[in-house]
Amino acid sequence: MSQPVAFPGLAEFLAATTGRNMTKAAYVGVAIGVLMIALLTVDPAYAAARHWIEGVLWGCLAFFAFEWLVRIRTAALKGDARGYMLSGRGLVDAACALAAPIAMLCGVDDRTAWLLAALWIVKVFPGVPGLRRLRRVLVLESRPLLSVLVLFLMVLFLASVAVYFVERDAQPALFGSLPSAMWWAVVTLTTTGYGDAVPITPFGRLFAAVVMICGLGVFGLWTGILATAFAAETRRDNFLRTWESVTKVPFFANLGPAAIADVTHLLRTIDLPPRIVIIRKGQRGDCMYFIAAGEVEVDLPGKKVRLGEGAFFGEMALLGNYLRSANITTTRLSKLLVLDLADFRLLMARHPDLAQTIDAEAKRRTLENQ
Repeated sequence: MSQPVAFPGLAEFLAATTGRNMTKAAYVGVAIGVLMIALLTVDPAYAAARHWIEGVLWGCLAFFAFEWLVRIRTAALKGDARGYMLSGRGLVDAACALAAPIAMLCGVDDRTAWLLAALWIVKVFPGVPGLRRLRRVLVLESRPLLSVLVLFLMVLFLASVAVYFVERDAQPALFGSLPSAMWWAVVTLTTTGYGDAVPITPFGRLFAAVVMICGLGVFGLWTGILATAFAAETRRDNFLRTWESVTKVPFFANLGPAAIADVTHLLRTIDLPPRIVIIRKGQRGDCMYFIAAGEVEVDLPGKKVRLGEGAFFGEMALLGNYLRSANITTTRLSKLLVLDLADFRLLMARHPDLAQTIDAEAKRRTLENQ
C-alpha cells in the first residue's frame, strides 16, 4: 500500500515562500490594497461599495498580518526572532500589520485609519533590485552626500538672512521674519518658483538670481555623486555576474583569478530566449560567443549541430574569414558571453594559450564541416 503524501502546513508553505524576496501573492495584495485605498477616497465609490472596499482591505490586512507572524516564527526557529522584529524589515512588516487596527482602536475614523495602509507599498522595496542597489549607494556615499547637505543648509540660511535684510521693509508681510524668508529660500534654491513670495527690490532680485544659480550647483553635486556611485555599483554587479558566468565555462577553467578578472572585464553578458537567431550566414562577424548556460543550434550544410554549456562559436569570423558561415539559433533560454573583435585580439595577445586552443578548435571544426 502506498504511503500517504504528507503536505506541509500553511505556515510552513508561507515560510518557504517569504524569504529574501516578497512572494507574488504579496505583490498582488499590495496592488489590490493600493487600489482599494484610492477608491476609499472617492466619495461616490465609497458610498456605493463601502462594504466591498473595507472587506478587501481587511483581507489584505489579514494576509500581511499572517505573513508577519510567519516571519517571526521562522526567525524564532533560527533563534533570531528579536533580531528580525527590531530590523528594518521587521518594523515595516509590523507597521503594515498593526498601524490601521491600532488607529481604529484609538478612535480614529475607519476611513481615515485605512489611509495608514498606504504603508503596505513599502513592502515592495526589498523585492526591487534597483532599490537595494540605491540603498547601498546611499550608505557608501553617505559622507559626500551629507557634506553637500550641510552646504545646502548653509546656503539656505545665508540666503534667508540676506533676503530678509533686503526685503523686510518693502514686503513685511512676506519677508517680515526669518522663517518666512526661509520658505522663499527653499523655493528659490530648488528653482521651483511658486511665485507666492518674490523680491521686488533691485538688490533682492539680483540676490535671487545668485541663489538660483547656487541651487543648481548644489543639486548638480548631489546628482553627480549619486549618478557616479550608481554607475560604479552597476558595473560592480555586472562584473560579479559575469565573473560567475565565466567560471562556469570549462574553456576558462585553467585560468587563474587574475586572468579570469582580465577576461571578465572584456566580456559582456546577454540572456536570450529560445528560437532567437544569434548569427546569420553571410553576415560580417565582429564578435564570438561563449555559452555560459543553455544551448544553441548550428545550421550547417546537410546537418545541424547543437552546442551546449561551455562551448564557444563565432570564432571563425575573427580568425580570418570575416563572414559568418552558418546560421546559429538558441534552442532554449541561454546566457552567452560576448567577446568583441578588438577585445578578442587583446585577449589573444595576453593569453597565447587561449589563442592556441581557439585556433585548434577552429581547425577541427573546419575539417568536420568539409
